[in-house]
Amino acid sequence: MIKTVPLGQHPSVGSLTLLAAESVCEQLPAATTSTASSESRLRALFHAHYDFIWRTLRRLGLDSGHADDAAQNVFLTASRKLDGIREGGERGYLFGIALRVASDSRRASMRRRERPLEHAGDPVDPGPLAEESLDRHRARALLDAALEKLPLDLRVVFVLHELEDLAMSEIAELVGVPSGTVASRLRRARQEFEAIVARLNARSDRGGAR
Repeated sequence: MIKTVPLGQHPSVGSLTLLAAESVCEQLPAATTSTASSESRLRALFHAHYDFIWRTLRRLGLDSGHADDAAQNVFLTASRKLDGIREGGERGYLFGIALRVASDSRRASMRRRERPLEHAGDPVDPGPLAEESLDRHRARALLDAALEKLPLDLRVVFVLHELEDLAMSEIAELVGVPSGTVASRLRRARQEFEAIVARLNARSDRGGAR
């Protein structure tokens, strides 16, 4: 049986945030009176929300490499409309952009991304550290595969509540639906997620028994 583990923080989020911030800031309109304040606010947005946006994009089906590019695209889009982002509403605004960016990225891809679970049986060093690493790899692959199979409306609610620990009211505000709808989607998402994980585990066990 494989147990899922949540995707963690981007392994180099600190340095990557600075590099991405520099890249996006360079694309801000030059010679404007608001450039300095806009750059300062954009950097603050990066430091406060980059990790959340990156994880969201990963859990919406993008692989690590595409999530890096997509996250930068999210903040580049936001940088063009900084004056229209209300104070206190930054995360919701960025989340909305992330949903659109993830959807566009997935539609643009004409092939299904590689499933790590398919290669879980490859030969590896049988040492204790290697076994632990393999277990984590399988767990993350299982989580990715299960989330991939959830309908988008259910996946978004499931990710925000179960993996990001957001309250129902926060999710309702981010997604733009009533709290009752969030609760209903979450119930359905949990049921479907458990059923999907059970099927994937059964498939993995059958493959390992060959």
